[in-house]
Amino acid sequence: MTMPKRSAVNPNVANGANRVSHVLGSRPRGHRLLSRAQQSIAVLLLMLTGLQAHAADSELEAIQDSVIKIYTTQAAPDYFTPWRLLTPRQSSGSGSVIKGNQILTNAHVIANASYVQAQKHNDPRRYLARVVFVSHDADLALITVDEPGFFDDLEPLALGKLPEPQREVSVYGYPMGGKSLSITKGILSRVEQQIYAHAGAYLLAGQIDAAINPGNSGGPVIVDREIIGVVMQANSGGRSENLGYFVPPSIIAHVLADAGDGTNEGFPDLGFRTQTLDSPAAKGAYGLKDDQDGVLVIKVFEDSPAYGMIEENDVIVAIDDFAIAEDGSIKLSDEIQTDYKHAIDLHLVGDTVSLSLIRNGQPLDVNLEAREALDSYSLVMGERFDRAPEYVIYGGVLFVPLNMNLIKRWGNDWSRSAPVSLLQARNEWSSPQRRQLVVALQVLAADVNLGYHDWRNWIVDQVNGVPVTDFADFSARLAANTDANVVFENSNGYQMIINHAAALASEEEILSRYQIPALRSSALQWGSAER
Repeated sequence: MTMPKRSAVNPNVANGANRVSHVLGSRPRGHRLLSRAQQSIAVLLLMLTGLQAHAADSELEAIQDSVIKIYTTQAAPDYFTPWRLLTPRQSSGSGSVIKGNQILTNAHVIANASYVQAQKHNDPRRYLARVVFVSHDADLALITVDEPGFFDDLEPLALGKLPEPQREVSVYGYPMGGKSLSITKGILSRVEQQIYAHAGAYLLAGQIDAAINPGNSGGPVIVDREIIGVVMQANSGGRSENLGYFVPPSIIAHVLADAGDGTNEGFPDLGFRTQTLDSPAAKGAYGLKDDQDGVLVIKVFEDSPAYGMIEENDVIVAIDDFAIAEDGSIKLSDEIQTDYKHAIDLHLVGDTVSLSLIRNGQPLDVNLEAREALDSYSLVMGERFDRAPEYVIYGGVLFVPLNMNLIKRWGNDWSRSAPVSLLQARNEWSSPQRRQLVVALQVLAADVNLGYHDWRNWIVDQVNGVPVTDFADFSARLAANTDANVVFENSNGYQMIINHAAALASEEEILSRYQIPALRSSALQWGSAER
């Protein structure tokens, strides 16, 4: 029997060629050269795909290693009983490594924190961290780890440029529900001014439809391996899903520049307030032509950069190179418009800001120095962090300054549950004569305050007939009082009268009965000589 000849070709190679030929499709013998060419192309494509996949994996791994999980123990002051802290709570957030061996995260992640730790990707150990710089207005903070070697294998992420809307972005972080790093994708859908939930500042923000949950806070928003945002908050109220906001590059860059000297000067406020000029009649009344737009100045604060330079009823038509539209917006790009305030926010304290005005129908250009914002242009100071509350107990009555920390103590629904008189005060301007409001928060029942045990949450306008300027003025007047009685009076004429000698005599009893460590916050301690 004649045996068939064995092929000289290695059977493994032949079988491999046959497999490739099967993938590409069988060819007649006459097309063998074309088939081999196609086989070579297929091999090259597979190699190229493998290299691209390896490069993508390496890029992803580098970004992952630069995303840090942050653990904090936070104990905020209790503004209802300001000598105490609320129960400490543990929370976690995210951050990203940037140049200078620093970790960029949210301010609210480390606010009121007594203990901060950082954990690297795929590393079970938690390292002690410390806070380097905080901007509560921008909800951004810088922390670092001092232990040698912590940053050696971590590549700092660079700050990129804000992309145009409809660009896909990636959100990195450590949300609740697990310990490993999470990466979600979404679309940049909107860029405009938003109220930052942490401290109530009104700054530029980006909106994305990626899933954002507790623990994501402080994580980077990435495009092309660069940070184009820091996740700060998600939409609340249950009216929308997968809607979150991030701090954009311009605000991040401002904070990083501000942090250069370690002193937080914040975003400047020029000291005026405006309203839009949508009405054609209003435009005509203030001297604007049909093709002119701007915003009407309705208030100029004393001791501000604008005082003496800008007048009420001026119309601001441009700031620097940004023309202001009738709705108060400026154009940042072909796709992005936002409130004109952003043109001021781009400046650091000490910069010069150029404004173009219309005054009595005539154009006018002025240059203002960008200065630090005053403590508050409203009678109600904004929320403050990382500091002890101020208070004074006199005659068993607890007096405190009115601020947003106190108002928010009424809970998440504070805008409905806080006393109306305190809420309404947010709409009143401050002045050098009346910079801050003082609240008689509660009465600690004792003989010295009989008749007033159920009085609470009322604003003190005068002490012994003299208007109250601020809480420091109020406290100093109590310390220096020589009258037999102290008369506290509100704007409606209601009076609370405390005998001064009885108030001083009752101090030790009240401290003991209510287990209070001191009658005044530490910054307001009175010496015996002041009495």
